Amino acid sequence: MKVLLLAAGFGTRLRPLTDTVPKCLVPINGQPLLDVWLHQLDAAGCGPFLINTHYKSEQVDSYLATSRYRARATLAYEPVLLGTAATLIAHLDFFDGEDGLLIHADNYCLADFDAFIKAHEERPAHCLMSMMTFRTDNPSSCGIVTLDENNVVIAFEEKQEKPSGNLANGAIYILSAELLEHLKHVNSGITDFSTQILPTLLNRIYAHETSAPLIDIGTPETYARANHLITKDA
Repeated sequence: MKVLLLAAGFGTRLRPLTDTVPKCLVPINGQPLLDVWLHQLDAAGCGPFLINTHYKSEQVDSYLATSRYRARATLAYEPVLLGTAATLIAHLDFFDGEDGLLIHADNYCLADFDAFIKAHEERPAHCLMSMMTFRTDNPSSCGIVTLDENNVVIAFEEKQEKPSGNLANGAIYILSAELLEHLKHVNSGITDFSTQILPTLLNRIYAHETSAPLIDIGTPETYARANHLITKDA
C-alpha cells in the first residue's frame, strides 16, 4: 500500500531544537523521526513512499540520500506550504487508483499497521476511509471522535476546551480508491484535511483503535515523553 507522509511542518513550538533541524528529523532516542515511520511501514509491507518537504528540506534530501529506503521514497518539495488536504489533492495520481495511507509524520507512534490494514479491508461497506484512533490523557489538545456501535465516526470535535470523550484522531488514515477519486473533484480552495474534509465524511469513516502510544511531539514536554517511552521500552 502506497504512503503519503506529511513532513513539511516548521515545528515552531519545538524551538530551539527545530532552529537547526526540521521537525521530521528530530531524533527519537537517536533515530530520526522520519526513519521511525519508514522502518515500521516498510516492515508492514507498505510503500512506496511520497514525502512532502518545505522547512530545511535540504536536510531531508541528505537524510534520504543515505537511507536504506531511498529506492522506495520520493520527496515532493513545496516552495510554499500547501496544507494537508491540498498536498494530498496535488498528489492523487501517486496512488494509481488504489487505497492508500495518509500519515501526519510529525507524530510519534509505533502502531500495528498489519492490524490497521486488515481492519480497513473488513470495514463496513459504506465507509470511504479508516482512521487510527487512540485514548488520550489530554483530550482538549486533540481531535476527539464519537463512534456508533459499529465503530463508525458519527461526531468529530477539534481541540475543544471541554471535549465529550477521550478517543482521539491519530491523524493516520487509509483512504479508499473511491474517496481518492472523489477528491479529484473538490473545491480548489480546500487546504486542510482535518477541518475541511473529515467533517464531510461523518458516518463514512471507520475507526480502528490502537493501544500503542501516539504522541504529537509538538512541544518540548511531549518530545521528552516520546524519548522517555522509547528508551524505557528499549
